[in-house]
Amino acid sequence: MSVKEGDKAPAFSMPTDGGGEIDLKDLKGRTVVLYFYPKDSTPGCTTEACAFRDLMPDFSKIDAEIVGVSKDSVKRHDNFKAKHGLPFSLASDADGDICERYGVWVEKSMYGRQFMGIERTTFLIDAKGVVRRIWRKVKVKGHAEEVLEAVKVL
Repeated sequence: MSVKEGDKAPAFSMPTDGGGEIDLKDLKGRTVVLYFYPKDSTPGCTTEACAFRDLMPDFSKIDAEIVGVSKDSVKRHDNFKAKHGLPFSLASDADGDICERYGVWVEKSMYGRQFMGIERTTFLIDAKGVVRRIWRKVKVKGHAEEVLEAVKVL
């Protein structure tokens, strides 16, 4: 399944760091930045998470909720969040169901080896639950700033 801009965002409910739970229907009325990343504590994923962290005051001013999603366990998320002081939810999609629904579980290639993994992707979901922007194959440098600018004009 692949989500396109203008589609209703696929529903989700996932466990989060700190023993919480996040559900898209509970975020109705707010702008949601839903970003999928491959793995906690890897260089690119850490850089991306810290960039969103550093811009959190700006996202908060415009009532935007940031949610990071990977297949890592809640425990790994707890460690990653604590180590880097991340002020937003990290959701665990351990079974990959949400990754499949959003079309980010793809075949990847590294060093000539093919494998399945999460394609770094960000979805901007408006207050009515509609996907307004999608960034696929995200390059980390400058990405959080680009997302913030898109949220401001939403």
